[in-house]
Amino acid sequence: MTEYNYILIGAGSAGCVVANRLTEDGKTTVLLLEAGNPPTLPEHQVPLDWTKLWGTGVDWAYFTEEEPYINNRKIYCPRGKALGGTSSINAMIYIRGSRHDYDRWQELGNPGWSYQDVLPYFKKSENQPHGASEFHGADGLLSVTDPLAPEVTSYRFIEAAVTLGYELNPDFNGVQQEGAGLYQLTIKNGKRHSTAAAFLVPILDRPNLTVTTGALVTRLLFEGTRTIGVEYLHEGTIHQTFVNQEVILSAGAFDSPKLLMLSGIGNAEQLRSLGIPVLIDLPGVGQNLQDHLAVGVAHQATQDLQPAPTSNIAEAGLFLHTEGRLDTSPDLQFHSGPVLWTHPAYTREGPGFAATACLTNPQSRGHLTLRSASPHDPVVIQMNYLQSQSDLQKLVTGIKITRQLLHSTAFDDFRGEEVAPGADVTSDEALEAYVRETCDTIWHPVGTCKMGTDSDSVVDPELRVYGVEGLRVVDASIMPTITTGNTNAPTIMIGEKAADLIKATRRVSKQASLTSA
Repeated sequence: MTEYNYILIGAGSAGCVVANRLTEDGKTTVLLLEAGNPPTLPEHQVPLDWTKLWGTGVDWAYFTEEEPYINNRKIYCPRGKALGGTSSINAMIYIRGSRHDYDRWQELGNPGWSYQDVLPYFKKSENQPHGASEFHGADGLLSVTDPLAPEVTSYRFIEAAVTLGYELNPDFNGVQQEGAGLYQLTIKNGKRHSTAAAFLVPILDRPNLTVTTGALVTRLLFEGTRTIGVEYLHEGTIHQTFVNQEVILSAGAFDSPKLLMLSGIGNAEQLRSLGIPVLIDLPGVGQNLQDHLAVGVAHQATQDLQPAPTSNIAEAGLFLHTEGRLDTSPDLQFHSGPVLWTHPAYTREGPGFAATACLTNPQSRGHLTLRSASPHDPVVIQMNYLQSQSDLQKLVTGIKITRQLLHSTAFDDFRGEEVAPGADVTSDEALEAYVRETCDTIWHPVGTCKMGTDSDSVVDPELRVYGVEGLRVVDASIMPTITTGNTNAPTIMIGEKAADLIKATRRVSKQASLTSA
């Protein structure tokens, strides 16, 4: 019977990092199980083509339930189903978040997760062309670059922001996050640089690493409350594989809580209602769901706009505080792009440009529940977008600011008709209706296995699942609160830090064994 030191479930933004770091010594054995397969579509390589990956075989293509606060719309939630996870299908934006995000995590009862604690892990991953500095690394495995050939309207967006009094910010991941500038991207030599490309593909020949793709994990295995292995479906056959150290769950904000619940860890009443034997009554599993919601303003363009193949479409951005406070994270983020990105009801032919306002710190909270006891059924996703009135009001404010930006003189020689929401949509009531009709996710679900020390927490500050031994969650689901900006970079950081936490636990365990001997 094959037994591994660690079994890692999910080769996504965090999982690939953990697999790399745990096998560095050449001795620690790791089995990495991924439900998807290696990404082979040509669109994987071309940054401009990332939206063409939606709905393909590399996308789980999840949907929410009807969302009661946004006209009962079901919202599409693409998630990567391939080596690299969602880093293989995302928009490649590298944003760490605000230093206040991580200081807040520590204040919520998570020592070791302050900004100063996590900054070294961001730097550890990073390989960027400007050289090492206080905020950046140059020797890491992940390529982080500036846009190679930004479209002219991206520069005009930055010019508009500066004209309106916002600061020019050449580095959103540096001294401060506030201001306008170009986004840094996970691109290498003009091609997408997913965590699979950065952390996994270069080490596939390590003899202590086994990677099995097309493997759907169906449940975790326990002896009492000790995690001893996993059960998974591969090529039509059920397999069981065992560990002598830990199982590490890195399946993402939807599927990590799903696997916990399928394995008897979650809200006891809900589990019993589905006939699942309860191992640990942990009601926080699947709760605390947070996501970034955005709404756009779009214009037809009076000139043709041609984003380069290396463009991720959303090239320029802005972070700001609507309430003038600088001692908290920015509450709005803007993305600008040279395409007519808008709700289908507002689509027009011809060139266009758009900007979206994104709510960075939503107050609304959603939840996940099992649809059935079958591992083949997706979870029930209820985001509760705009449940909080303050979220709605912030997005209305965001539309007003977006209009100010796009009506700046910087866009005078490009600006055609405003097609969304339309020049006649001006009152707060009309703007609120537009938000409810058109707002959409920018694909950042987090928080469903919350890290903390209160009764709603699922993992402790070392990411160990409460109530059981030998089981950790390492992905975006552990975030107690969502970070300010795109969540891929923070998820990679979580993988880096978790690898050190896991290694430290093993060292302590070995030392204890030697001492007792």
